[in-house]
Amino acid sequence: MDNSHDTMENSHEALNNVENGVSKCLMNKELSKGRTPQNVSSSILRKKSDPALVSKVRFNMLRQFLANLQQVILGTKLAVLFPAVPLAIAADFYNFGRPWIFALSLLGLAPLAERVSFLTEQIAYFTGPTVGGLLNATCGNATELIIALFALHENKIHVVKYSLLGSILSNLLLVLGTSLLCGGLANIKKEQRYDRKQADVNSLLLLLGLLCHLLPLMFRYASGESGGIGISTAESNLQLSRASSVVMLIAYIAYIFFQLKTHRELFESPDEEDEEDEEKAVIGFWGAFIWLVGMTIIIALLSEYVVGTIEAASDSWGISVSFISIILLPIVGNAAEHAGSIIFAFKNKLDISLGVALGSASQISMFVVPLSVVVAWAMGIDMDLDFSLLETGCLAFTIIVTAFTLQDGTSHYMKGVILFLCYIVIGACFFVQKVPLDQTNVNLGVEQSSGVL
Repeated sequence: MDNSHDTMENSHEALNNVENGVSKCLMNKELSKGRTPQNVSSSILRKKSDPALVSKVRFNMLRQFLANLQQVILGTKLAVLFPAVPLAIAADFYNFGRPWIFALSLLGLAPLAERVSFLTEQIAYFTGPTVGGLLNATCGNATELIIALFALHENKIHVVKYSLLGSILSNLLLVLGTSLLCGGLANIKKEQRYDRKQADVNSLLLLLGLLCHLLPLMFRYASGESGGIGISTAESNLQLSRASSVVMLIAYIAYIFFQLKTHRELFESPDEEDEEDEEKAVIGFWGAFIWLVGMTIIIALLSEYVVGTIEAASDSWGISVSFISIILLPIVGNAAEHAGSIIFAFKNKLDISLGVALGSASQISMFVVPLSVVVAWAMGIDMDLDFSLLETGCLAFTIIVTAFTLQDGTSHYMKGVILFLCYIVIGACFFVQKVPLDQTNVNLGVEQSSGVL
């Protein structure tokens, strides 16, 4: 009986390796070059530029500049959205309606986020896999981090919390749900399988992050029931949140070290040498670095527009700030890697799709959120990890549902349907929620006086 049981387990594992051989080899090849699943996912929306267009330019420096411009601006299928960037700047300069500035800035962020992924990948070709992987992991959610920093600068802590919460929910329910749904429908006659190693590690990180979010909330309610003094409770909650944020950052650093150094073999395969010829950098190191700095400055400018006009857009459109921050911002800001994740699921490469969704969610939860708390601490702003009862409850159920979904290493379209419908229900909840800002600030710890969330 034991021998037959071992034989069945070995055959099951062999079947798993055969069905996911292509995606694992692709993942291994990219990880060996320092690329993350987010980079691989975004690359699906890129297109090759024709060098003949600039080859006839006589001056070498001008030809090189035009070639780089062609690769950076025209090398993505989202290039059609680039006109939104100058239009947003012009709308702000000529004092157009603030909702127009918000909408144009939001559209302009989509191609810029994909181009940042492309440029960090180009730099990774020159820095080696470890430094490249660290750079890609750090810049993977640069748009969310920049928006959070500008919102902190304007003391809009509710926008910071809502936007980061929305990014986690979007990755775990919308991106992962649509990927499993589309992949299951495209491969409906066979059971899709994936490697559970990365999913297990990311699930543990998300659960640790959830604990750090739950503790301040439970501490506030426990102190209230015991008759604690409000100011003393708020101060203690703030100290707990800052200590928890430091722990979360330590855990994220350990995860990066785990993934890029000590346990890289968990993500590698001996079939790596049989891959086709490696891609080469299309932009030089300093060229990519200069373009990356320029793109980051433009993202910062558009992020400032988004943060400064979100309330005006909320009033004009009749939609709460919470819905815009939790639903609209993450969908538009990460459209490139989201679309790439779905396309890879269609091709039965679920390891990449899971790496995108879980990797981004873990990075937001364990890096961007605690970093925002630490930066706010340095700026003298009181931001804690208490996201209020409704928001924390949605986060908890999302992580638990996702962990249950991924526990057996197999997938079918019904799992995607459940995750997607969970996202629809949560979106509907925040769509109908219109709480006065001064009332919500009691939970979020923001000192504002008017408005509607």
